[in-house]
Amino acid sequence: MKYKDNLCGIDEAGRGCIAGDLVVSGVVLYDGIDIQGLNDSKKISPKKREIIYEQIISNSVYKIVQIKSKQIDKVGLSECIKQAILEIIEYMQSSIDANVDYLMDGNCTFGIDEIRCKIKADADTLQVMAASILSKVTKDRQMISLHNGFSDKYVKYNFIKNKGYGTKEHIKAIKEYGLSDEHRASFQIKSLNK
Repeated sequence: MKYKDNLCGIDEAGRGCIAGDLVVSGVVLYDGIDIQGLNDSKKISPKKREIIYEQIISNSVYKIVQIKSKQIDKVGLSECIKQAILEIIEYMQSSIDANVDYLMDGNCTFGIDEIRCKIKADADTLQVMAASILSKVTKDRQMISLHNGFSDKYVKYNFIKNKGYGTKEHIKAIKEYGLSDEHRASFQIKSLNK
């Protein structure tokens, strides 16, 4: 199997959320594959993201890592991102018989020598765009699933709309109902004091 540029793109979703998982994805695209509409996940409609997500899954080696809010509260966001990246690297090293380069969207390598970082890589590097979409769709699916779940305990936070971000409506719900088990307690204090 040949891989496009032997490059693994890495990106995350949910870093700035106050609820739900942090999702970090790594993607190595198969060579010669053209996925129509691939772009930064923020520039694609939710419906189109879902379609492109399935195309990425079928045309790549990928790893999606989800980290729970309680773990973020326990060890901190940066450490969680670092551990997710290391898990992606370990997976790629065991899955791909080639030397792979790693490119992360943003300006921080989290102290990991194997990766490079680049601001706005999710806007100009196909593999990072793909990772952006896998992370965003996974994160959004989680929040929608929580909202629509078997229990109505999350409905009052309107995760289906805010996707876990600290909107005014979301903060108001926290003040009224308190934190759920999906909230990041370490983030909530900062959000309420804005």
